[in-house]
Amino acid sequence: MTESDLPLGGSRVQRRLAAAAVELFYRQGALATPVRQITEACDLTPGALYNHFGSKDELLYVIVRDIHLRLEDEVTAALEAVAGDPREELRAIVAVYVRRHADHRETARVANREYRLLGGAWYDEIVTIRRRLRDRVVDVLLAGHEKGVFRLVGGDGRAAAVLTAVPILDMCVHISEWFRDRRPGAAELQARYVELALRMAGAQTD
Repeated sequence: MTESDLPLGGSRVQRRLAAAAVELFYRQGALATPVRQITEACDLTPGALYNHFGSKDELLYVIVRDIHLRLEDEVTAALEAVAGDPREELRAIVAVYVRRHADHRETARVANREYRLLGGAWYDEIVTIRRRLRDRVVDVLLAGHEKGVFRLVGGDGRAAAVLTAVPILDMCVHISEWFRDRRPGAAELQARYVELALRMAGAQTD
């Protein structure tokens, strides 16, 4: 696990606890992971977790939130670099998703599987971030359709764009379920997924 896998802020101990929790949640799920196992992995007593987080659920929330926010930040930066060109914007989003889900499998799987365990405002916040990410793709698809760059299946409205954006993101997210640093390599995988996304969007040839 690298520094870019860890939560965005917090103390050194908080980050140690988060790192241990991610590894355990990845292997066995958050429900099956007791607080004692997390703290033992950090050579701490069980009570140490409660000095830094209100509960195991809050620790899970912080981890999942920060993983999603890091992805959103990377998508935003990638889009800003190619703003105004829908084809390149779609390429940029897919490239970020493929890289994050191939190179950071543990955090990706924890974020995408375990967020459903959250409740109330925490769950709502994660769903809001996920919808924002989806809507970035939707907006790119609609802009591309209006410019004649894309030809969406099922019409020219937002509903058609959503029905294209969702499977594009789903195929990228599921990379973390099977990719194991073997062929195709990450760079080749990225190129293939970009091409698949462009075809799904009905990209028009020049």
